[in-house]
Amino acid sequence: METIIVIFGGRSAEHDVSIVTAISSIIKPLELTKKYRVEAVYVAKSGAWYWDEKLKDINLFSSGNIADFLHKASPASIQFDGGMKLVKASGIAGRKQIRKIDIAFPAMHGTYGEDGSLMGLLDMAGIPYIGCSVSAASIAMDKVICKQLASSNDIPVTPFVHFSKSDIERDPLKVIGKITGALKFPLFVKPAHLGSSIGISKVVNEKELKNALEVATHYDDKVIIEEEVPNLIELTLPIMGNDSPIPALLERPLTSPEDFFDFDTKYLQGGKKGKGSGGKSSSKGAQGYSQIPAELPSELYSRAENLGLKVYKTMGCSGISRVDMLVNQKTGQIYFNEINPLPGGLYAHNWNKSGVSNIELVEKLVLFAKERHSTRQALNTSFSTNYLQQF
Repeated sequence: METIIVIFGGRSAEHDVSIVTAISSIIKPLELTKKYRVEAVYVAKSGAWYWDEKLKDINLFSSGNIADFLHKASPASIQFDGGMKLVKASGIAGRKQIRKIDIAFPAMHGTYGEDGSLMGLLDMAGIPYIGCSVSAASIAMDKVICKQLASSNDIPVTPFVHFSKSDIERDPLKVIGKITGALKFPLFVKPAHLGSSIGISKVVNEKELKNALEVATHYDDKVIIEEEVPNLIELTLPIMGNDSPIPALLERPLTSPEDFFDFDTKYLQGGKKGKGSGGKSSSKGAQGYSQIPAELPSELYSRAENLGLKVYKTMGCSGISRVDMLVNQKTGQIYFNEINPLPGGLYAHNWNKSGVSNIELVEKLVLFAKERHSTRQALNTSFSTNYLQQF
């Protein structure tokens, strides 16, 4: 039986979302397949790694008992010896518990996980892992580079500018002047590297813009500022696969016009209003209430789906990702907004509507991971030379 390690938590502002994704959407379905030995590895906010069966219980985290558990537990370590092994002290006569890892399932959202950092470690270990490669993940998690790459490939994006934290702190008035000279209010101010809508602000004047820049630089060293899309429809498209990606259903979050899709709307009690539209296609998923499939004219639906697939391929994604788009429903113009290389909860609610169960979803993702790993293993990454003989 193969051993799959599910890594979650991490030193990220999206730490708590990662816990729910790992336990509810990954660990439980993997165990239900009865094909794998599933090991839970929790990365604490301190950066220490812990490996224990008790970490599969969401109640340990929701009850607040995790701090006491970690105080008593022994941190785990990773051993690299032509592969990857989990190691921790057993507490019995100084003996160690060791488990060889066959496959990794990264479930860490945001910084040091979803941004490619963890994928680099797994590549060095030489084991298959679920999700995007180092390069695709790092591109996807940098909103500035992602939009620059999109623009260079004829993928429409909203007008935007970006600044470093040092630029903003050194001369905020100069930065504000450049922003207002290039863009028109209303604007969105976002940390360039975060997901889950953390640190995002919608602003309509210079005073709000100044405050929003301070908020964004609290979370990140780079900030992107974008124009609002009028007559807005938000769309999101989960996609999985490697060279031949498979789309789920286009989903339309049901938010009120005066709200934007912030952290509360996404994750707390199913949205700010706590209620959906009441229509047949209204579904309470990972992001509150939404319309699945999005009720759009067939031509617009097809264009949005094709654009989502083009973004997925352009960014070099593999495994699973979610493409977010913005539509001006008056003009029919579709803009690429951002791509998420690890969708919260894997967007299982949408895949369920598409006919893919939670168990089938994780099984498919494991197969995609193995497929990509086999392709990479076939490449020659070493080269023999006489270089050292001259020393």
